[in-house]
Amino acid sequence: MKLKPLRTFAFAIAVLSGTAMQAATAQDSFQFGVIGHSFSGTPDDGVLRKALGESDADNLAFVVVNGIKSAAEPCSDTLYSERRDLLKEAENGVIVSLAASDWVSCRNKNGSIAIERLNRVRDLFFPDEFSFGASKVPLFRQSVTPKFRSYTENARWEFGNILFATINLPSANNHFLPDGGRNSEFEDRLIANKDWLQRLFTFATQRKMAGIVLFTDGNPLAQPSQRPFLLRGQRDGFAEARQRITTLAGEFRGKVLLVHGENLKSESNAGILWRRNLGSIGVASGWSKFAVDGGKPNLFTLANETKSAPASQ
Repeated sequence: MKLKPLRTFAFAIAVLSGTAMQAATAQDSFQFGVIGHSFSGTPDDGVLRKALGESDADNLAFVVVNGIKSAAEPCSDTLYSERRDLLKEAENGVIVSLAASDWVSCRNKNGSIAIERLNRVRDLFFPDEFSFGASKVPLFRQSVTPKFRSYTENARWEFGNILFATINLPSANNHFLPDGGRNSEFEDRLIANKDWLQRLFTFATQRKMAGIVLFTDGNPLAQPSQRPFLLRGQRDGFAEARQRITTLAGEFRGKVLLVHGENLKSESNAGILWRRNLGSIGVASGWSKFAVDGGKPNLFTLANETKSAPASQ
């Protein structure tokens, strides 16, 4: 039986509308993975390999990896290249969020080589505008701005109506060094991160996006009292980032989620902690799955318990 032309047209419109609605729903509801810092003191990438394999088997929009090595492992080009090649083999799109152990703790017989190693990591892990993995995620890097051309690790991407971004805030007090005259890296990155955060929130506001997710190593929202080593009078290296994020989140109409790599005792097993529209959560070793659902009040939920965690740390 043939449909009359008018009915055929109406039927086609209905089908297309239904398809569009399904696509919109899929974009409003999706899941992404986060692989927490997966390295103990020994040079073993087994936890990372297992987490990548398990997350590859899931239907994820992308995966963010926090950290590529342990502080005890060498900061060698060989090891960096091995970890990079491992990430390239993933099925999901993989975005790297740098950890302190990737560069802050790097030393040789003459002292710290943190800045030199950071620049080397930038060359090896952020060479272009795409993620690792078979499902390439297009990225916009802060380095496209001439003033901040070295900050390739700070990247943003979109999925559905959500803006995602990495920002280099290492857990070791944001690489603030207490000795006078030695904080050029910290001070320059402070300026870059301030500019990056402003651009992220401006972009999301102009696009009327429903939410922003920030991936960091350290937790800039933690108060100094939650870090015992700061009680000795050390400067809080996260003070400026905390003030900037809380101020910008307070002006943003959507939800803001900070996913970090620090596991503070006061926040253990608490899931996402919300303070008005600003939420934060620390991810443990192994991988965690997050769900985005535009129909839920908090928009973001932890969809599973952390997997692949090692028996001991």
